[in-house]
Amino acid sequence: MGRQDKRQQAKPGPAMTKSMRLDKYLKVSRIIKRRSMANEACATGHVMLNGKVAKAGAEVRVGDIVSVRFGERLNQYEVVTLSEHVLKSDAAGMYRVITG
Repeated sequence: MGRQDKRQQAKPGPAMTKSMRLDKYLKVSRIIKRRSMANEACATGHVMLNGKVAKAGAEVRVGDIVSVRFGERLNQYEVVTLSEHVLKSDAAGMYRVITG
């Protein structure tokens, strides 16, 4: 095994991500359109992670429940996968809608 092989094995790929910032997850999964809007939603208490109000920098993991309040409506999502970059057509596969 060469030096380059070891470096490639040590780097986690997009599919191997174990956790991700909440604001980035909301943007990448397209639950919220822009990261700045996700930050603002977190700052104003419209986003909860596992039943607790969450900050934008909170770590999201597979299996977590993300709740987002859009006006009077509360949508809940279970995190299914984490990935740094996702095509628009595949974004809905990152979560499972619980209520909404």
